[in-house]
Amino acid sequence: MILQALNDYYWRKMADPVPARRLPAYGFEDKEIPFIIELDRDGRLVGIADTRSVEGKKRTANKYLVPQGVKKTSGVAANLLWDTAEYVLGLDTKGKPDRVVQQHAAFRARIDALPDDARNDEGLRAIVAFLDNAPLVQVSSSPLVAELRESNPLISFRLIGDTDLISQRPHVAAGLASTVPEGGNATSTCLVTGTQVEPERLHSAIKGVWGAQTAGANIVSFNLDAFSSYGKTQGANAPVGAAAAFAYTTALNHLLAKGSRQRMQVGDASTVFWAQQADPLEDVMASFFGDGDDPDARTEEIRALYESVHGGHFDGARGNTAFYVLGLAPNAARIAIRFWHADTVSGIARRITAWFADLRIARGPNDAEYPSLFRLLAATAVQGKADNIPPNLGGDVMRSILDGSPFPVGWLNAAVQRCRAEQRVTYLRAAAIKACLNRQIRQRSSISDHKEFLTVLDTTNTNAAYRLGRLFAVLEKIQEEASPGINATIRDRYYGAASSTPVAVFTTLLRLKNAHLKKLATGRVIWFERLLGEVLGTVDNFPKHLPLPDQGRFALGYYHQRQAFFTKASDDATDTTIQGN
Repeated sequence: MILQALNDYYWRKMADPVPARRLPAYGFEDKEIPFIIELDRDGRLVGIADTRSVEGKKRTANKYLVPQGVKKTSGVAANLLWDTAEYVLGLDTKGKPDRVVQQHAAFRARIDALPDDARNDEGLRAIVAFLDNAPLVQVSSSPLVAELRESNPLISFRLIGDTDLISQRPHVAAGLASTVPEGGNATSTCLVTGTQVEPERLHSAIKGVWGAQTAGANIVSFNLDAFSSYGKTQGANAPVGAAAAFAYTTALNHLLAKGSRQRMQVGDASTVFWAQQADPLEDVMASFFGDGDDPDARTEEIRALYESVHGGHFDGARGNTAFYVLGLAPNAARIAIRFWHADTVSGIARRITAWFADLRIARGPNDAEYPSLFRLLAATAVQGKADNIPPNLGGDVMRSILDGSPFPVGWLNAAVQRCRAEQRVTYLRAAAIKACLNRQIRQRSSISDHKEFLTVLDTTNTNAAYRLGRLFAVLEKIQEEASPGINATIRDRYYGAASSTPVAVFTTLLRLKNAHLKKLATGRVIWFERLLGEVLGTVDNFPKHLPLPDQGRFALGYYHQRQAFFTKASDDATDTTIQGN
């Protein structure tokens, strides 16, 4: 189904009314060509054009539509009408003159094999004349020849006065489209289109997957006998016609291209998404999970999504449009499918709003209202580094977002462990813990003593672990008011033990509390005593050990109570508004 959906997307883009947004026609691809040899009609060299421009510290070449390249191996294989300086000019850049002779001959042979209609085009005649007249001698006077010899860049041809390459001239392009790839005569049923075709032996490489080989890797590939069956070799094991193979690889490379608005990075998974028909959700999906260049614009986009979902904008035909999300991860010379989700536009929109609803929790003024997935994952990694995010975690979380299932236990475990290791319950960790626990609770709705956690302090929640977290926050607050400006509080010394083995800590902390209360004014003492009585009201004893989910509840109780101290004034007439952080 993945290849079929990509094939359909290719033809959707080919039918785009705006030519600039269409994908390359069958047999062509977009390629960055740094240098273009400009010829006159008689094939004489006019000059060598450098198409590169500076972007930051990197020089980037212009993209041109050229005949689809062949898969390069250790042997000699030439592209048609474009290739490296070794193939096009016969320029020896690596000290292997005999091999360069073979490469240049292969490049010329591809041109000679074109049909007569293409070879009669004046542009192609100019190329042939140029190649017949010692091309190395002609370019030797160019100031760029030293750079050609040093970097062996890609080169193509253009007639002087034209804007397109010779390979794009109408007669040449028509001749290329009429050529039939070499192969046997055996046919099979194409797994994508269902038609009888000759299977494509080698599929084009997929580029742009983070961590994969820079030259590209494959989704469909059979390079060892162990992967083959029934005596079939390579692409015949999963028959896909040449046109369908071109379509799905072109579509996927387009989605993965640098600057694409339909891709995002989720952990180690390069994730792309598209709709069966053009939909605005394609343009904003990445911003929902990424940081975005403009945080304010991202926030407004998410708010607009909420309004659209609740306003019924996804009802009807638009909401029923199919929407696909594909996560790809590197796996040696191949690409692994990390996750694949097919739904409707309406279904995806509702899942995204549910995701942000699960994350919503009390926060400080400088905390992001809608945190990005990357920030959430990094907050639960050692030292907050992306390199320390478990490889599969991002994909597993994204899968849960898309299908509404409970989040992976590994994410909850990571968030709880980081809270204990660093003695801090941050906004992002609290949001992750709340989302994980609430989805677990919904799945086990029969458990009567578990209720979903609110975004703010819930004084009606009687769960013992949640109450103990609140108690720890109250005891810390008492210490802070008793010793203003203290460098380290009980959190820095006792949080890990209190959240895992309460019985070993809280007796000591309650005894210390009495000494701290003696330093406070009578009104504050009364207020804290009332609060302690309310928190401890349903706690019968201190557990010897709290399992992982309860450690998460402890963290939420602590976080909620801390946030309540800084956002809510006491109703007691003797109390003053508590300020600070």
